[in-house]
Amino acid sequence: MSDHEDIRFRTSLLEENEGPAINPTDNRTMGEIIAARFSRRGFLKGSLAVSAIAVTVSPLALMSADEARAAEGGSAFTFDEVEAGIDDKHHVAAGYDADVLLRWGDPLFADAPDFDPARQTAAAQARQFGYNNDFVGYIPLEGSPEHGLLVVNHEYTNPHLMFPGIVKVVEKDGKKALELAPLSKDQVDIEMAAHGGTIVEIRKEGGKWQVVRDGKLNRRVTVNTEMALSGPVAGHDRVKTNADPSGAKVFGTVNNCAGGVTPWGTYVMAEENIHGYFSGALPEGHKETENYKRLGIPEGSYEWGAHYDRFDLAKEPNEANRFGWIVEVDVADPNSTPKKRTALGRFKHEGAESIVARDGRVVFYLGDDERFDYVYKFVTAGKFDPANPAANKDLLDEGTLHVARFAEDGGVEWLPIVFGQGPLTAENGFASQADVLIETRRAADLLGATKMDRPEDIQPNGVNGKVYVMLTNNTKRKDDQVDAANPRAKNAFGHMIEIAEDGGDFAATKGKWEVLLKCGDPSVADVGASFSTATTANGWFGMPDNCAVDSAGRLWVATDGNNAKETGRTDGLWAVDTEGPARATSKLFFRVPVGAEMCGPQFAPDDKTAFVAVQHPGDGGTDWEPFGRPSYYEDLSTRWPDFKPDMPVRPAVVAITKQDGGKIGV
Repeated sequence: MSDHEDIRFRTSLLEENEGPAINPTDNRTMGEIIAARFSRRGFLKGSLAVSAIAVTVSPLALMSADEARAAEGGSAFTFDEVEAGIDDKHHVAAGYDADVLLRWGDPLFADAPDFDPARQTAAAQARQFGYNNDFVGYIPLEGSPEHGLLVVNHEYTNPHLMFPGIVKVVEKDGKKALELAPLSKDQVDIEMAAHGGTIVEIRKEGGKWQVVRDGKLNRRVTVNTEMALSGPVAGHDRVKTNADPSGAKVFGTVNNCAGGVTPWGTYVMAEENIHGYFSGALPEGHKETENYKRLGIPEGSYEWGAHYDRFDLAKEPNEANRFGWIVEVDVADPNSTPKKRTALGRFKHEGAESIVARDGRVVFYLGDDERFDYVYKFVTAGKFDPANPAANKDLLDEGTLHVARFAEDGGVEWLPIVFGQGPLTAENGFASQADVLIETRRAADLLGATKMDRPEDIQPNGVNGKVYVMLTNNTKRKDDQVDAANPRAKNAFGHMIEIAEDGGDFAATKGKWEVLLKCGDPSVADVGASFSTATTANGWFGMPDNCAVDSAGRLWVATDGNNAKETGRTDGLWAVDTEGPARATSKLFFRVPVGAEMCGPQFAPDDKTAFVAVQHPGDGGTDWEPFGRPSYYEDLSTRWPDFKPDMPVRPAVVAITKQDGGKIGV
């Protein structure tokens, strides 16, 4: 912003995760392992890998291999690429329509009020589409690819983009600066109602998707929704509070980033950056001090503790142990109680994508989105029974959580996180499996897991049998971790890893890993990106975050972190070849407005629709003068005469369809 000093808003604190690295161990980093592995093989500059999100579909929906690879040069994608750039609009490949399906504040029920940004209330927001949509899932109704439930996470809130007049221009040290006013209780209540998730019926009519406002399964999940703690931690002393002496009931879920849909049709929400919601200080010498330090609690960027005791550690020291879990929601019953499935561990969960292993057990892949933290997977003890839905009801309460250790020879070992095994004993402060799960990060530290560069989406691909791990970036990597095979200190652009589990069995405890792609601008030699030479100037990307695998097994990657000053482009959705001669070729398919992050994506079972989430458009847009503003309510007409207070900066879910009614990408 040309005439103001910027202020550090909540995005940089919670979502960009630029805080100090808090993993205290000397476990080996992925950079060190890649360097050692590829330096011995003489592999010039290494290669780094992409993460994907698998989609559970009927085999009838699968595209043929010939159809998927019809493109020239062996590419699975035939669309005309979008031109990378920066403006305040979204752009999609020629021959496609990108229609806004839902925006922040849109009513979800027949009796819900219309959105009025100047007269917001918590009661209204609880019946409207929430803020900052991230994960998007589609659950067919009666198997239909054109009639189903859209399930959407609402990760966090940007008060400077939500509330009129909250950002003021003030004088500071002789300069104009921006100041964010404290939130009132009413505004905090609106924030709490804007978090959580949305379940809404949608239907495709005349080739266009519509929201069914009177859908009997429509539901909002918020910070005030009653939930149950289930699994090994339920009822443990460390999750008991003054409000819940049973340790079995908790209200709400926060910072739901990515997520998943289970094979049995439930919706899972991942709780990620929980640290920002807690303020206050633990009593001196409190037993949770080191536990909370390992998660960065309290960070206190939210003001909820000023109005609600449960977010003040001085008043409720155990409340933070009740967050950081995977939440499962039964979408078939809008009155059901969501369950926090504690068997899947407590950390900064990015997502929970799943696949059925060959023996019927279900495998969930989980990323801990922090610099120098870990990759996990959970294998259920029970088996999925498609003929008996009741048998799948509590599959997530029993199973084994594992953490990954990557070896220089290309092997990966999944280490069980089980009380009593190895160092996870009373001598190291664990008295039960509940303790191990509450302190999952510390348990993984002791097991010697490999320190990674912000593991985000991790996706099994049921078509090619691989698993894709998306590593967004790590600007904290030190110079002494770099050599010719891993040339990037302060890794700003991220990379992706491809895993092949032993014998093609997703439940295996060992496998092989390979580098798929190192991200960034390949025209800049110092970046050391590894896109194929067929990738155009529009096709490269940085900061891989969310992704999807369509029914043909093709990988689509969404990004978070591109900006005008550093990359000359906004975030977007790229199609990435993973097979054959086109491997590591990328093409830009969809581009978001400046300041926005690309989230989702999700394909309908017939691959004829891609649902994507455009999160926080207009945020931090100071690198692009026409859009650089702290709030779309501030009167900037004196500086920008064309500015309108109602410019379209509401977070939204967009439905992308092909104009000829065909499948996306071909």
